[in-house]
Amino acid sequence: MVLWGRAYFAAQALAGAIWWVLVFTMPAVREATLGSLDPVIVAAFDLPLFVLASAAAAAGSRAAAVVGAGWTVIVAVVLAAYATVTGEAGWGVLAMAAATAGSLLALSAVWLGRIPNEWLLRGPFAFRSAPRTAGTNHVARTFAQLVVFWGFFLAVVPLAVQLLEMRWGVGLPFPWFAWLAGAVILAAASVLGIASAVAMSTRGEGTPLPSAMANRLVVAGPYRWVRNPMALAGITQGVAVGLILQSWLVVAYAVAGSLLWNYAIRPLEEADLEDRFGEDFRRYREDVRCWVPRVPASR
Repeated sequence: MVLWGRAYFAAQALAGAIWWVLVFTMPAVREATLGSLDPVIVAAFDLPLFVLASAAAAAGSRAAAVVGAGWTVIVAVVLAAYATVTGEAGWGVLAMAAATAGSLLALSAVWLGRIPNEWLLRGPFAFRSAPRTAGTNHVARTFAQLVVFWGFFLAVVPLAVQLLEMRWGVGLPFPWFAWLAGAVILAAASVLGIASAVAMSTRGEGTPLPSAMANRLVVAGPYRWVRNPMALAGITQGVAVGLILQSWLVVAYAVAGSLLWNYAIRPLEEADLEDRFGEDFRRYREDVRCWVPRVPASR
């Protein structure tokens, strides 16, 4: 994992150097990524703190990794504020946002030798079984969660992302039928999400939230065909909302959420399920796929 982190910093140093060459040789690149900012002044700070620091981190300097990642975060925040105020340098914001995510992951790899994904499940998001109450309570809590989470992640966040996409001038054209396809997909995914929530709350005696997890292993309803129907529904809903809004950034937001869930959250969740349900969950995991629905070979 440490070698992966150093390799990332090496790639980042090379990409940063190439970008600066393009900035000084291609006005279109300079305008798209820096707007009206003076490239000489920006380069005076960015070359040593981003390019050279990333190169030093690739060579093994852990301090340089901190400097490079820290500077990347600062630049991403400042550039986002600048682009929001002026409407310039939107593509630069996206590039630095991606670099920020990569730098922080590489920094964790260099310093810790791993990605501490368990930090995402602390406090109110830690795994806990739901209290054993009447089934109607679990159903009510589950639907309250759906209203809150769907309202925030499928309405508030996508609308904010769309506004930023428009303000930063980074929109891309969509075919005319995108909104119609998105509406159909959203309806189907929402039905899947509701059916999964009902199965979880009635059969599992719990809710979809990690802080109130099911007390029983649920293999009924949509869970017969795919292990994570609620995650599949949520990600598909996000993509559908992006199509309706005709925003590629919203689609990218949904895809990024799927990657975060699959590689950071799912391994921890399945380890917890295996710890609580043992052989029953292991047989279920072998029989039912995570993402692609299929008829299970056994029950």
